[in-house]
Amino acid sequence: MPRRPSRPAQPKSAAQVDKGRLHPRNRHQGRYDFPALIESSPELAQFVILNPYGKQSIDFANPAAVKVFNRALLKQHYGIAHWDIPADYLCPPIPGRADYLHYLADLLAEDCAGTIPRGPRVRALDIGVGANCIYPLLGQREYGWRFLGADIATSAIASAQAIVQANRLDTDIELRRQDDPRHIFQGLLQAGERFDLSLCNPPFHASAAEASSGSKRKWRNLGKLDPKRKLPVLNFGGQAAELWCQGGEAAFVARLIRESAQYAEQVLWFSSLVSKASNLPGVQAALQQAGALSVRTVNMAQGQKQSRFVAWTFLTPEQRQAWHRTRGQ
Repeated sequence: MPRRPSRPAQPKSAAQVDKGRLHPRNRHQGRYDFPALIESSPELAQFVILNPYGKQSIDFANPAAVKVFNRALLKQHYGIAHWDIPADYLCPPIPGRADYLHYLADLLAEDCAGTIPRGPRVRALDIGVGANCIYPLLGQREYGWRFLGADIATSAIASAQAIVQANRLDTDIELRRQDDPRHIFQGLLQAGERFDLSLCNPPFHASAAEASSGSKRKWRNLGKLDPKRKLPVLNFGGQAAELWCQGGEAAFVARLIRESAQYAEQVLWFSSLVSKASNLPGVQAALQQAGALSVRTVNMAQGQKQSRFVAWTFLTPEQRQAWHRTRGQ
């Protein structure tokens, strides 16, 4: 059985987060402890390099290195003993994924007198769980929440299911395929099901060519665009449904918002990452048109990388508080 992860230090409030810093409860503050990671996962040693500052790191342009690094982080910090994904699937940056969950926990706490609801009575829906199953793994380990992970790809569901079963998390993480890619909630959610949260990392490119161009731009910014070196076409990997869709991020989130209005009483807080700040005005307009009663835009950062998510609900503050009382939180 995997060892239970150690608890992080006493948390600060989200208001104390410095610009460019991870959420205070995020376990990945500061530099990575490579000696500790290697001690826990010896396979990582072969991928460790020295960066230009003489510090230990890995080559983030090497998909094999990123996968082993993620596996080591999950094992050391979250007690996930078994984690693997098929070649060419999205290999997520774990600190940023954890931040999304911590800020969602803060959102739930707003209606619970500042106390974060924990345990299996809290149920979250991960739209586009992917082969990596990262949000359910982190959310279950950090807060004890139960998850439903949904995806349109049979191969992604199969990979996520293998991870869940290998870590004996079947009672905490359920996986379900969305059979109709034209819909998000419709045909997926069952009558009477209720979720405290829905989260989503939408495909943010409009085409494969745009995704490839974005990766080349990233390698150039990192100083890795060496014509003598063969780099992966897509940074961190990724299949079509993970990285692009018709209309890109803006179209996907707009569809998510439209459908969410039909399930206003089954989900307390809907949310989605929005990678491009230029898409925010359109998102806000779609939310207003859908009739969302409360909207939050939460900025996140890791070093120079800026990100954000938008959360919305169709319930009044009184209805949200009653929701928590009914669920015994």
